[in-house]
Amino acid sequence: MNNSNSRCFWSSIFTFLACAIAASTSAQSVPDATLPVNSTVTTNDDILTIEGGTRAGSNLFHSFQEFSVPTDTAAFFNNPLSIENIITRVTGGNVSNIDGIIRANGNANLFLLNPNGIIFGSNARLDIGGSFVGTTAESVVFADGIKFSPTNPSSTPLLTIDVPVGLQLGSNPGTIVVQGTGHTARFTFFTDVSGLNPDSYNLKVKPGNTLALIGGNLSLEGGLLLASGGRIELGSVTHGSAILNSHPQGFALSYPATNRFGNIQIDQKALADVSGFTAGSVQMQGQQVNIESGSLVLVQNQGNQSAGNITVNAIESLHISGIAPDLSNPSSVISETRSTGAAGNITLTSPLIQIQNGGVVRNRTFSNGRGGDIILNATNELNVSGQTGIGLFSGSSQIFATTHADGAGGNVSITSRNFSITNSGQVGARTYNLGPGGNLTVQADSILIVSPTPPPGGVYGVTTAPSLLSVSTFGSGNTGNLTINTRTLSVQNGGILSASTLDRGNAGTLRIDASESVEVKDRVSQQDTSYIGAAGLSFRGFGGDLRGDAGQVTIDTPVLKVSNDARIFVQNQGLGNAGTLRINADRIQLDTGGNISASTKVGEGGNINLQIADLLQMRRGSFISAEAGGRGNGGNITLNAPVMVSLENSDIIANAVQGNGGNIHITTQGIFRSSDSNITASSELGLSGTVNISNPNLEAKHIPIVVNNNFVTEAPVIASSCLNRRNGQQGRFVATGNGGLSETPDSLIIPYEVTQVRTVGSLLGRENQTSEINNSLLPNYFVREATGFTVSPDGSVILVTNLSQLEPTQNIICASN
Repeated sequence: MNNSNSRCFWSSIFTFLACAIAASTSAQSVPDATLPVNSTVTTNDDILTIEGGTRAGSNLFHSFQEFSVPTDTAAFFNNPLSIENIITRVTGGNVSNIDGIIRANGNANLFLLNPNGIIFGSNARLDIGGSFVGTTAESVVFADGIKFSPTNPSSTPLLTIDVPVGLQLGSNPGTIVVQGTGHTARFTFFTDVSGLNPDSYNLKVKPGNTLALIGGNLSLEGGLLLASGGRIELGSVTHGSAILNSHPQGFALSYPATNRFGNIQIDQKALADVSGFTAGSVQMQGQQVNIESGSLVLVQNQGNQSAGNITVNAIESLHISGIAPDLSNPSSVISETRSTGAAGNITLTSPLIQIQNGGVVRNRTFSNGRGGDIILNATNELNVSGQTGIGLFSGSSQIFATTHADGAGGNVSITSRNFSITNSGQVGARTYNLGPGGNLTVQADSILIVSPTPPPGGVYGVTTAPSLLSVSTFGSGNTGNLTINTRTLSVQNGGILSASTLDRGNAGTLRIDASESVEVKDRVSQQDTSYIGAAGLSFRGFGGDLRGDAGQVTIDTPVLKVSNDARIFVQNQGLGNAGTLRINADRIQLDTGGNISASTKVGEGGNINLQIADLLQMRRGSFISAEAGGRGNGGNITLNAPVMVSLENSDIIANAVQGNGGNIHITTQGIFRSSDSNITASSELGLSGTVNISNPNLEAKHIPIVVNNNFVTEAPVIASSCLNRRNGQQGRFVATGNGGLSETPDSLIIPYEVTQVRTVGSLLGRENQTSEINNSLLPNYFVREATGFTVSPDGSVILVTNLSQLEPTQNIICASN
């Protein structure tokens, strides 16, 4: 069963079950006669007083044939105050329908076991002093091995005084449903969660306790759960067990790996909330976990101690998807702090994690407390895919760790086989104030970042945000670093991978290690092009004070491809300096406007260092540029490549306006360059830079040279004439190589340049042209030794005595067919 069909299936089953049970108004709490001391129920108006039961130490055992609490009714467990655990089982065959209040004395924990299922209606409430465990398990297991079972009540031995340590679930445990009207929370990307009414929660326990629901399948249909400063445990087990570990906040559950798990469905603006002055923890465990329709999982720290964590383990898949039907909120998993205490971490683990259609995962601080971390482990696939057309960023699915105050932002760590960000999905770590932003680390076999294509011609009210993976600062705090380890990285169609500053803070370092390839290509508009960069950016609609410095970019990969106006850069559009761009690759291919650049508007230009093992290929208007605007000096370009090919107006530039031009140093064995492709280092008003091209294989100062005086056969090239032979004289041609002399600036780095290939047809007009050549020599004319050669227009080779400068290359003529 696929994910979509599975969700629909369980939703329909849950709805049918809830409606069927709610239709029965005759269900009451009826004790059975299976205990040494049986339970009793006394009805007084709308209060069902439950007394009796069998006591063993601090444990009190109750057993019922039926147990339901109708609307506007209270079931009151009138237990002694010394009781620590009330364990209640339902041995009949019906579901428990709880739409009233369950109340107990003192601080006792309450366990409710019904293997057939439990339905908590929208009017259900808990009024107990301890933790609550609602379960469809077939037995509670105690420390001494004794089991208290609803399915086999006659086998119950002497009841135990030990504490409960586990739950045993059968092969077909019932469903647990919590119905409600949905939460009233208000929050945005820039504001903390507010607007929640504590009195509106369906199920809540006293602060510092555990609210646990452990069943076959779980569904929160607008249901509201609150364990302020405690724990919320949601476990879906279709066969196996759950271990109850003692915890200062009640119980922390764990699950054997041999279990079979069911599904957890959280939708219709449902809420699981452990916020408080000592914020608690949320744990979910299931086969498929779906958080949809504006539902919210929340840990908000309001005190000075560190908050607990949000942990979700889904054996098959985890979906956080969609927004509320009234467009008020996205489906969200949020951990945040409003006080001095740190926010807790968010850890999501599943083979398939999908954050889609506006769903968000956020960890943030609004105080001087540290923000928590976001940790995602997707053994197969992680996809973050947005929803366009609902305002700026509002439809963008997001994973963000942010700081909005003085506290440090949390880190984001992603591990996945395939990681994709599409359709305005956004993943990052940011700071909007004084606090430093966190680091972002990605470990994935393949990474894909693709932005959506805007509607043709523009559609009113429809906006598209870019798909991005970034660390950035919108304040005075510095960004963290962005580190990527992958086999392949592809940034397409306006996708963004960046470490950037939009204010006073400095941008961090961007490091990419790709064992196979990095590809950056395409644009979606004149302004929106795919890029990888560390930058100081001027953001449309954001009035920041852009003074921070851009960071560094380091890329290590065998193959780097940049095409169709895509960019890799370090730049600064404000007052700060550009960073340094370092690329180590076997092969770099720039095509159709693809470029590598380091530029500034006012500050010092950045430096570019390219270490290429095999080939640099530049075609169709591509370029490498280190430029500075204003008074800044142009950056330097250092390029090492055995072979460079620069064709069709592809340039290498280190220019400046008022400052000095940068320097270009190229080390290569050969440059293949068309006449319209340039290498320049200039300044409009300052000093021009230098261009230094060296060939280590031609530098002889450290290499002994053996001159072979016989490497040219003299006879075919001896100068001769009738006059010379008549006087018994004969010319000489001596070839000695360079004689150990260094190359001159006029010397070719390679014995040829790239030139145009022309067809024979273009030369037809020259067929009948003749050249008058004066072959006569004066008597006794001395034939000088040739020091060079040139080529005449008709293709003849002419020996010359002093070649002062390089002759222009000639066209290569080929037949058109």
